Amino acid sequence: MAGFLDTTDHTSEFEAEDIAQNKAMGILAYIGILVLVPIFAAKNSKWARWHANRGLVLLICELAIGFTLGLLGYIPYVGIVFRILEWLVYLAFAGLVVFGIVTAAKGKAKDFPLVGGLLAKIKILK
Repeated sequence: MAGFLDTTDHTSEFEAEDIAQNKAMGILAYIGILVLVPIFAAKNSKWARWHANRGLVLLICELAIGFTLGLLGYIPYVGIVFRILEWLVYLAFAGLVVFGIVTAAKGKAKDFPLVGGLLAKIKILK
């Protein structure tokens, strides 16, 4: 299991003082709509913006996939398959949110397991 969670660590790219001052902003970045707090309150923190970008990408993907699977769940007969898949996707996103919160609380900047490389390529915030 340790290999699964051993993802690319970007912590060395940030200053220790920035991390220490904005740890709470990094945590908030993964809690749904609260991603807006670090986006607007920590504009000058490179570390908080890194986590805010990851949290925002995660939120957008979760909403898009959840909405799509939710609509497909209304298809007669096969809709139940999409409803089950929707809940499995929500569980996977919950795991990624917990991973993000834990790594931010530890003062780390690590990519997500499995999808980290893909999500890291999407840059919404600069």
